[in-house]
Amino acid sequence: MRVKPKSPLLQFFPGEVMDVSVILPTMNEEEAIRVVLPRIKGVLDGMGLDYEIIVVDKSSDQTPEIAKGLGAVVVRQRGRGYGDAYLEGFRRARGKYVLMLDPDGSYDPEDIPAILEPLLKDEADFVIGSRLKGEMDPGAMPWLHRRIGNPLLTWVLNLFFKAGISDAHCGMRAIKRDALEKLPLKCKGMEFASEMVIEAAKHGLRIREVPIRYHPRIGKSKLSSFKDGWRHLRLMLLYSPTHLFLIPGLLLLTLGLFLLAYTYVFEPIRLHTMILGSLLLITGTQVLGFGVSAKVYAVKEGLEKPDRITGFFMRYSILEEGLLVGGILLLMGLVLGVRLFLQWRNANYGALFHIQEAILILTLITLGLQVVFFSFFISVYMLKEG
Repeated sequence: MRVKPKSPLLQFFPGEVMDVSVILPTMNEEEAIRVVLPRIKGVLDGMGLDYEIIVVDKSSDQTPEIAKGLGAVVVRQRGRGYGDAYLEGFRRARGKYVLMLDPDGSYDPEDIPAILEPLLKDEADFVIGSRLKGEMDPGAMPWLHRRIGNPLLTWVLNLFFKAGISDAHCGMRAIKRDALEKLPLKCKGMEFASEMVIEAAKHGLRIREVPIRYHPRIGKSKLSSFKDGWRHLRLMLLYSPTHLFLIPGLLLLTLGLFLLAYTYVFEPIRLHTMILGSLLLITGTQVLGFGVSAKVYAVKEGLEKPDRITGFFMRYSILEEGLLVGGILLLMGLVLGVRLFLQWRNANYGALFHIQEAILILTLITLGLQVVFFSFFISVYMLKEG
C-alpha cells in the first residue's frame, strides 16, 4: 500500500518545544475572551506546565487586541471556517500536547487538568470531553442538539467508524503532537470535529473520553443546526464507501434479482414487477461498482487499509476474470436475443408477446456491459503494479 506523505497543514512551527499549546478559534468574541483567557492561564499556571495560548482570529471587533493584551499569541486567520482556524493554529503550535476548546465560555477551564491527565500519563493519544456524560447547565445546549442531533450523528459515527464515544462534536479536546501529525486533516468547516474523531479511530489512536461541564455561551451562537448537521453527516457518508455504496448496492441487487427471477419463473404475467426487479438489479450492480471503486481508490491513495473486498478487486487477474463473467452474461443475452429475433422473423415480424424474455435479454446484456467496463475501470488503478 502506498502511504501518502504527511499533510503540509500539520507541519508544526519550528522553535522551542513546550508542554502545551492551547488553540482558540475566535470570531467576534471580545466579551468572552476577557473572561476565558485569564481562567485558562490560571489553571495551566497551577499545573506547573510551560504553555502558549494561540488565538486564531477572524474578528471585526476588538478580540485580537484584547487577546494580545492578555498574553496570547494572535494569528490572523487567512481562510474561513472552524476547521480552517484549527489547521492554522496547528501550524503555529509548539506544544507536545495540543489543547482545543471554544473561547465562548461554554467549556470550563477547570476541566483542563482532567482532559490533559490521560495524555500526561500516556494512557491515551487523543482525549475528547463528553458534555452528555458530564454536567450541563440548563439552556447550555438546545434541546434539538442534546436529544436528537448530537446523539444521532454520534451514533452514526460510532456505527461507521467504531470510535466508541458519546459526544462526537464536543469542542474541548486534547491530542499528542506526534499523534496529530499522523492525521491527514483537511476539512475547513464545522465537520472538522467529526473528521478529527474519524481519522483518530482509523489510525488506531488510543481515544479516551472525559466527562466535562458545559455552560451557556457568552454572546451569540454562530451555529446553523441543520446546515452544520448535514455537513457532519455528509462527511461521514463520504468517508465510508461501505455504508454509502456497498450495503445499499447489495440490498438493491439482492431484491432486484429475487423479483426478476421469481416473476420470470412463477408469475410471468406480473410484467411491472419484473421490470422493477430488472431496474433494481441493474442499479444495485452499478452502485456496488461505485463502492468498490471508491474503496480501491482510498487504498491506493493511502486513505484506508486494505481489506478482503479491496484485496479481491486489486488482484492483477481481476480484468480477465471480469471480462470472462461479463462476457458470459453478454453472450447469454445475445444468444437469447438472437433466438427471440428468429421467433419474430418466423412470425413474419408481426406481434410477438414475449415481453418477459425481452426484459431478461436486456437485463443480461446491460449487466454484461457493466461488468466488462467496470473491470477495465478498476484495472486502471492497477496499471503501476502491472
